[in-house]
Amino acid sequence: MDQERLRAMQFQHPEHIPVSVSLLPATWMKYRDRLDELIRRHPLVFSSRPKSYDDIHNPTYAIGRHVDAWGCVWENVCQGMQAIVTHHPVPTRQSVETLKAPEKDIGLPHGFMYLRLCDLRGFEEVMVDFAEEPPELQRLIDVVLAYNLRQLERELAKVRGKGSQMLYFGDDLGIQHSLPISPAKWRKYLKPCYAKLYGRVREEGHWVYMHTDGHIWEIIPDLIECGVNVLNPQIRANGLDNLVRVCKGNICVNLDLDRQMFPFCTPADIDWHVCQVVEAMGSPEGGLWLTAECAPDVPLENIEAICQALEKHRNHYR
Repeated sequence: MDQERLRAMQFQHPEHIPVSVSLLPATWMKYRDRLDELIRRHPLVFSSRPKSYDDIHNPTYAIGRHVDAWGCVWENVCQGMQAIVTHHPVPTRQSVETLKAPEKDIGLPHGFMYLRLCDLRGFEEVMVDFAEEPPELQRLIDVVLAYNLRQLERELAKVRGKGSQMLYFGDDLGIQHSLPISPAKWRKYLKPCYAKLYGRVREEGHWVYMHTDGHIWEIIPDLIECGVNVLNPQIRANGLDNLVRVCKGNICVNLDLDRQMFPFCTPADIDWHVCQVVEAMGSPEGGLWLTAECAPDVPLENIEAICQALEKHRNHYR
């Protein structure tokens, strides 16, 4: 992790607000050479040229069907976009009783805990489980958590002796306008999982970065208690005012700018949006990173405008 991000994370008066732009594989495929030229024009935003996506090695971004180590069937109809789970290997509560974690070690990919429960059971079924709280729910959680703790120990072993490192985690805990389950149920069943995982990271002297899409602001104080150092939430799903209230001065935020507006707005709208965020969430002490994800429906001129706005407003507190 570069020194500016470290200083911003630790509220140690960074010289600039750290900024970045990420591109879905489908975005790269759509614009190709023009996007390559844009990246060269904005080295402050793109620290390195993204890898070529002509050959997609991650099956979740490739057209077709694949089965993961847990037996979930993923399908994709659009090259460069993410697949979805269309078959859930634990469709009944009875089948939870015979569930065994994979012997294969696959690390901690995006969706390693809460989303893994949804992938195994199906969203509707696991929502009923959280509502009715049968004993099978805790057993399901225990199996997934035990596997994740095993994977985490492998990751910790890789960085042991290398000084403090940032370990990255991703699990989308929210939907567009709310948490899928009540904060009370989340605290009862899921908070202990993240506390155990992130607690181990912090015990080893490392930092925790957590990406989580959706509406999650009510549980951000809980995520801080679990050990998260840098949180990557979405502005549209949570609201700027809510994020200011629960995050500012309490945790470093790598704020996911409004990707839902990028396909439809003007470059002037983008500049105003970034300025508004910086003035509300930023401070000379730090605590703010900015990031923008661009899907293929974002016009190339708007990707350019995002880069220009980030380059401009990263200097707000100089």
